[in-house]
Amino acid sequence: MPPVKMYTTAVCPYCIRAKQFLKSKGVDAIEEVRIDLHPDQRDHMMAVTGRRTVPQIFIGDRHVGGCDDLIALDSHGELAPLLQAA
Repeated sequence: MPPVKMYTTAVCPYCIRAKQFLKSKGVDAIEEVRIDLHPDQRDHMMAVTGRRTVPQIFIGDRHVGGCDDLIALDSHGELAPLLQAA
């Protein structure tokens, strides 16, 4: 399973939902980058994704997007193959 990285804040309900959703899909480890604790990481996240909102989710090198994007990816049958990639 490729690494999963997620930019989050402590009080973001979409971040919590995305983490729960990924865990329900068998993801055991999520590298969480708290941009509320590390403001320099917000700048990095915005530079890489072009987005200001959290969560911003990466599976391997692929930027998936936010929580709604993650769920849409699953509904199109694209999440499972992405999670199973080596």
